[in-house]
Amino acid sequence: MESATNPVARMLLKRAADQSAFDKGDVAFILLCSALVLFMVPGLGFLYAGLARRKSALSLLWVVVASNAVVIIQWYFWGYSLAFSSSATNGFIGNLNHIGLRNVLNQPSPGSPLIPELLYSFYQLQFAAVTVGILMGAVAERGRVLPAMVFAFIWTTIVYGPVACWAWNVNGWGFKWGVLDYAGGGPVEIGSGVGGLAYSWVLGRRAKRELINFRPHNVSLVTLGTFMLWFGWIGFNAGSAFGANLRAAVAGWNTGIAAAMAGIVWCLLDFRHNRKYTMVGFCSGTIAGLVAATPSSGMIPPWASVILGIVAGVCCNYATKIKHWARIDDALDLFGEHGVAGIIGLLFNGIFAADYIISLDEVNTSIPGGFMQRNYKQLYIQFTYVCACCAYVFVVTALICKAMDMIPGLSLRGSDEAEIIGMDEHDIGEFVQDFVEVRRAFDAWNPPSQTAEEKEAMKEDIVAAGDRHGGYTDIHADGGHSLSRTPSRVQTAVPSDNEKDLANGAKVEVYAAGDRHGYPDLQVPAPPRRSMSRGRQ
Repeated sequence: MESATNPVARMLLKRAADQSAFDKGDVAFILLCSALVLFMVPGLGFLYAGLARRKSALSLLWVVVASNAVVIIQWYFWGYSLAFSSSATNGFIGNLNHIGLRNVLNQPSPGSPLIPELLYSFYQLQFAAVTVGILMGAVAERGRVLPAMVFAFIWTTIVYGPVACWAWNVNGWGFKWGVLDYAGGGPVEIGSGVGGLAYSWVLGRRAKRELINFRPHNVSLVTLGTFMLWFGWIGFNAGSAFGANLRAAVAGWNTGIAAAMAGIVWCLLDFRHNRKYTMVGFCSGTIAGLVAATPSSGMIPPWASVILGIVAGVCCNYATKIKHWARIDDALDLFGEHGVAGIIGLLFNGIFAADYIISLDEVNTSIPGGFMQRNYKQLYIQFTYVCACCAYVFVVTALICKAMDMIPGLSLRGSDEAEIIGMDEHDIGEFVQDFVEVRRAFDAWNPPSQTAEEKEAMKEDIVAAGDRHGGYTDIHADGGHSLSRTPSRVQTAVPSDNEKDLANGAKVEVYAAGDRHGYPDLQVPAPPRRSMSRGRQ
């Protein structure tokens, strides 16, 4: 009673944010989904690190996690306002009404009245961070990390912000026109996939020597990263229903179905080519299915997701060849997987979108379905939206990269020396797996006296641990002498088949990173023989 009659207490109660309009279960659900989406960031880092050579693996992990910090600052400062400010009416980009999260608290969100705008802005932050994290794969093995962070801030401002506004802002031209983009086929998948293609184009191709006998350095990291992504993708897609409802449950099911089907299909296509059930192939297909489900999982029925997974697995598998035709070194297949699968998911909405699925959130009850429900115009609406997103993202991303390359100190690409020794050593100074200490231990190690049998056995060539192809080694047994890795004692052991061909002046096939079928797009002449003791594969 005292608090009710106290003027100060009445003033505080009046100023307190009214949260009675929001279900606490929905709020808790979106908070949890936000954490799941954040978990995708290290998943991307592990995936990329595993696909790269060891000497540049940590730099990829670094740019992914560091870009998350950059996007948080950008999104707080003006990113959210430029994408979702509801007071902007130009249909292309928001205004600065919400700069620094000003006037963002307990109002119903522009995305759904089920949750407050402050929570909505936090959830959308994770989407922006994951998008930029995906795009960072374009720096693989030759991109500098500091300019990549500057690029991330600029790109999120003038590429991601406008494209997110088109489809998700209540005044965006795509939203008003009736575009169906559930969880980000345009801003997230086309943004990262096509943007990554443009970044790779400006960055240029890796040196030919870096593509000889290429292998992902750690398939275990690839697998770990893929299933971290799958785990987080449930929050990505189910959370886009903005409430703990049946639409979220359908989105979760569709996500799993599409990922499973695409993974199996991709793996079978790989088996058709090389008679191996590759782990990298299965993981690649799984990600293609997850991407395709992003724009469609809350729009189409589960049976359509079976078809979606099959189509995404086949199309994305062969889309990885586009980089060879275009002569763009898309090292981690950002366009082949994210770009193409995002396009497929958006077009599936135009065909299979069902009003009874969309209305399960009890908010979007008046949205028509797609072509299968006789809403024939939806297909060309989706197609036009895809074309607009692809064109805008590629052109503006390429312009940003070209402009940065002309600014001293912001050149996107590292030097030839950096590419040879690895971006980890050049930019980071640390390694995913630091074998430097092993080398130091060998330098200080004197083996004990040996028996005659042991000395005889030591006359055989020693192959360094981890050398799966019998390539050059920098250890040579020499009777009773100690094993040394000093440059004066570097010798070569059994060369691989590729190295034998190179030594004889023959041309050998070169496989680009991420090329699952060994497309021989490059022919490399024999290089001069040199010591391999410095190389870290």
